Amino acid sequence: MKKVLSLLVVAGMFAITSCGPSAEEKAAAEKAVADSMAAAEAQMKAAEEAAMAAAAAASAMPDSAATADTSAAGHEGHSH
Repeated sequence: MKKVLSLLVVAGMFAITSCGPSAEEKAAAEKAVADSMAAAEAQMKAAEEAAMAAAAAASAMPDSAATADTSAAGHEGHSH
């Protein structure tokens, strides 16, 4: 009886261990997480750069619009 019980305990331990993910599966899951994080960081960086470019373009536009208004106003005052 004692040998049978010991055999069942050992078999149960093997069954429990075999149900978990293998080392390859764990490595693949970790790689997937790392890849996802890298992709998210790259996407955030691209969005940040796009926002910076848009801000730079927006800050440059009022200057050129003011220049256009000034030159247009200068031409209106002179009649030929």
